[in-house]
Amino acid sequence: MTDLHGLTLVEQAAAVRARVVSPTELVDHHLRRIEESDGALGAYRTVDATGARRTARAAEERLAGAGVGDDAGLPPLLGVPLSVKDTWPVAGLPVTAGSAAFDDRIAPADAAVVAALRTAGGVLLGTTTAAEFGCSSYTETTYATARTPYDLTRGAGGSSGGAAVSVAAGPTAGALGSDGGGSIRIPAAACRVVGLKPSRGRVTPAPGTDALGLATAGPLARTVPDAALLLDVMAGATSGDACALPDVPTGSLRACAEREPGPLRIGIPPPADGWHPEAVLACRRTADLLAELGHRVEDAPPLDPDLYLPDFTVLWTVPAAAVPVPPERENRLLPLTRRLRARGGGIDAVRLYTAMTSLTATARAVGRRHDRFDAVLSPTTNQPPLPVGSLVDPDDPDDPDRTFARMLAVTPRTPLANITGQPSISLPLHWTPDGLPIGVMLTARLHEEALLLSLGAQLERACPWHHHAARQTATPRHAAVPQHSTPPAATTRPERSNP
Repeated sequence: MTDLHGLTLVEQAAAVRARVVSPTELVDHHLRRIEESDGALGAYRTVDATGARRTARAAEERLAGAGVGDDAGLPPLLGVPLSVKDTWPVAGLPVTAGSAAFDDRIAPADAAVVAALRTAGGVLLGTTTAAEFGCSSYTETTYATARTPYDLTRGAGGSSGGAAVSVAAGPTAGALGSDGGGSIRIPAAACRVVGLKPSRGRVTPAPGTDALGLATAGPLARTVPDAALLLDVMAGATSGDACALPDVPTGSLRACAEREPGPLRIGIPPPADGWHPEAVLACRRTADLLAELGHRVEDAPPLDPDLYLPDFTVLWTVPAAAVPVPPERENRLLPLTRRLRARGGGIDAVRLYTAMTSLTATARAVGRRHDRFDAVLSPTTNQPPLPVGSLVDPDDPDDPDRTFARMLAVTPRTPLANITGQPSISLPLHWTPDGLPIGVMLTARLHEEALLLSLGAQLERACPWHHHAARQTATPRHAAVPQHSTPPAATTRPERSNP
């Protein structure tokens, strides 16, 4: 089997259990894939080849101990290669949060969700490139620029850009990302993969916190069943979580992805200013497909992002300001991050509380307006993947206010699910005529990941995307980007001079 990276996560897990491929063979194949492609793609921040091979050997020993056909005690992801966004601590590896200010920081222990992936048998290949502090909807950092495999002149979105690229181009079977305003769904749309933001409280943020209720861990994967299996593993709470959900009442989410959702009521807001024609077409075609599948598709009330973006911006800037950066390292931060920290540091407790109260009211109002729908459909982003550097003002690259405004203009709808806490998924259902991916977003009622995954899987069965995507990414286009080699042990990208 030479095209192992073309298998889905579920297929890789099954191949390992069936002894068709060994965990070591699978991991070595993916490490070679990283070495061959990552210089052009910018997916990985740190590659832990030594640790991955050690884990793969341990998985083989566990398989040998179980015996052929005796899989009852085997974990669901045994031997499957995974990646982790460089905002989640992975014990013994650098955890820079995409910032040169933390270029010497090593994680002392795993984040709880990382530990859950290990317990499930996953093999962690390394950490992926992330926007600095997760602050931007593009991933262009001091360390690397994450690029969509469908056109390497265009960015992969952010802030989980490297995670999405690692899944789309084949250097990993699935990825752990995070989403505080669209940071999983935006890069999923740019890289033609599935990106799921779970409900608030579905996945613990430990050892960190999400006191403002916006951000959550979540999966990026090639298929909806892959994303469902990953979320089954990731889901869970720990003591001290501000919000924690009980287990999914319907059982495994992976099983939900195999069930028909039944006829649903789908709402579609009208197109708004700034929607690319292909984004409009993506929504219309998806609506037609939903109707063909027996769902009731109706017009939904329009949503004006200006109603929530000012308060959302307050909640976005305060966490950036709260990151404890040593004063002597502030000059290592990117201009946008410095500006967000300056703005967030000037917000007092009363303004923060007012913004939180206002957004709570907005979330409840949105819930009332959309409560009659089982899911709401929209484009994930207003535009196809954007050229690298296009969100930074070319006339004034050090003007972060313009950068932030441009960023929100392209992704005005993704923050809404973070504000409401609802589950939301980006599905790769559309192509532009020149071969660029367009994602469509479905957002369900609070805590209804099971319904969302069942509906997403139904759409995937009707309009499958994985194998076409795998062929496209096997040889990235426009690959005239400098390559780098990956040494066999844990390695990190060399630091470039800070702007």
